[in-house]
Formats: sequence, structure tokens, C-alpha cells
Amino acid sequence: MLKGKQTWWFEKRPVIIGAATVVGPDEGEGPLAADFDLIHPELEMQQKSWEKAERLLLEQATDLALKNAKVNKQQLQYFVGGDLMNQIISNSFAARTLGVPYIGVFGACSTSMESLAIASLIINSGSGQYVMAGTCSHNCTAEKQFRYPTEYGSQKPPTAQYTVTGSGAAVIGADGTGPVVECATIGKIVDLGIKDPFNMGAAMAPAAVDTIQAHFNDTGREPKDYDLIVTGDLAGVGHPIAKDLLARDGVPMEQTEFMDCGLMIYDVQKQKVQAGGSGCGCSAVVTYGHLLKRLQKDGDLKRILVVATGALLSPLSYQQGESIPCIAHAVSIARQL
Repeated sequence: MLKGKQTWWFEKRPVIIGAATVVGPDEGEGPLAADFDLIHPELEMQQKSWEKAERLLLEQATDLALKNAKVNKQQLQYFVGGDLMNQIISNSFAARTLGVPYIGVFGACSTSMESLAIASLIINSGSGQYVMAGTCSHNCTAEKQFRYPTEYGSQKPPTAQYTVTGSGAAVIGADGTGPVVECATIGKIVDLGIKDPFNMGAAMAPAAVDTIQAHFNDTGREPKDYDLIVTGDLAGVGHPIAKDLLARDGVPMEQTEFMDCGLMIYDVQKQKVQAGGSGCGCSAVVTYGHLLKRLQKDGDLKRILVVATGALLSPLSYQQGESIPCIAHAVSIARQL
């Protein structure tokens, strides 16, 4: 089970038997729009608050994931999820609606792969037959909590990122048809002293590099063993930093395609998203929507490594002048043979 120091190796190869993604209007105007299950035309989504709209995203994604997996909620043993809101309220209230045993987790924007890793561990250990992993974010709730309310109209520097309005959920099974989860490398906290909440890409890049290197050290694999390695939301600032750090350390990333979900979900040249996408929903909707489709039988990918990144700050911590602790969790997903 444990391989090396940080990697869970899943001998039973848990299967992603169904997944779903629900996004907002900006994501629906991006280059990956065709790969999402449901696109809302407006941010309010006919709800009384943005927080309720975020909860709706997750409730819809979990319902659609169950439908796509052909599993009903009575068959689920656990739901594993988290989000960016204080006390992960979006997931807690959505879990109340779902009505199954719930494991709440917080990894900031790394939550998509953290929850998938834990769900796969549960399946691999024999502690469940069906487990769901899910997460969500909403542009307006994140801006309201971590920066300034949207109504304030504050200007943002070019290093800032645009929180994805979206939710992704996946049903993991002990058997079935779909991509398999091979292993997961659990990251360590990396903090190089960056304090600017408008420059999270630079803060998170070293954590992504640390986890990628740990994954290769633990598994004995190399970049060429993957058709694609994708980081979560380093975006236009952090992703080039990660490339430079990996090159400095002699990791041959030129052997594979190396991309970032925060740069894939939007057209950063045409959409007003600053450096690119961020948020729990960023890597979740790109992975469970776009990438899983490319891992299907007729797709162009056979094995990918998703390295979701998270900045573990809070409004209180950065207001008190603390630096930003960061983390990254990597999950290897492969086409089922």
C-alpha cells in the first residue's frame, strides 16, 4: 500500500465509474465548455445568495455523477469533500442533502485530488464499494471571503487569479468501467514566505514541484511515463515558476506534456481572468470533465498525473501578516485496460 515515503499505491485499482461537472457562465465561455455536464448562464443561479448558489453547484454535480455512474445514493458508503468556505459549509450542507456518511476535508484548491485520493484509499482497503469525491467553488463567494466583495469593484494586479465557479464530483467503485486510480502522492506543506494573497501561483509552485519530485522518487516513474502532467491552478505566474524549478532540479519535464488547469479552463487572452483560473472547482471540473473524457477508450490519453495545488491561508492569517502555507496532492489516473 505505502510506496516510498508519501505515496499510496492502489493494488486493487479503484475505478472512476462516473463523474460530473457543473460550471458558471465564464467557464461556459471557455475552451472546455463542451466537456461540462451543465452550464449555468448566470452567477446567481436563481438563489438568494452566492453561498447558496455554490451549494447548488455541488448538489447538482453529485446528482449527475450518481446518474452517470448508474449508482443511487443508497449504495454510497461515503462522501468525501471540501471547499474554500469557512467550515467547508458548501460541502457540509450538500452532504446534508445527499444524506450519506460524510468525511469533510480541507486542502483549499488541492481538495479535488485530496478527496479523490482518500476515496480511492477507502475503496482499495475494502472499506467501501462505492465512494463519492467532490468539491466546488464560486467566484463571488471566494472573492467575498478572501479578498473584497464583488460589489466593491476593487482592481486586481496581473498576478491575481480568477476563482472558478464550478463543481466536480466522481463516484469511485471497487470495480466497473472507467479510468482507474493507480496511486496518490500526498504532499507536504511548503512555505517560502510569500504573503501576498494576490500572488498565489508563485506561493503554490514550490509545493507542486515538491510533490512531483516525491512522486517520481516514490514510484520510480519518470515524466515520460505520463501522457500529461497537469498542475491544479498555478496559472500564468506559478506554472512557469514550476517549470523553472523542475528544470533546475534536473527533472526532465520535456519528456511529457506539462500543463495547468488554471490555464486550460479559460482563454486567458480573451477572457478577463487575470493570470488564469483558481479555486477548488478549477482542477475538479478540468479533471472530471475534460481529462476523463480524453482517458476514455477512444481518447488521446492513456495515463495522466493530476497535481492539485492549494494555498492554505485564511483571511485572518494574512491579515495578521502570516505567510501562505501551500500543499499539492498528486493522483495518477489511467485508462482501464
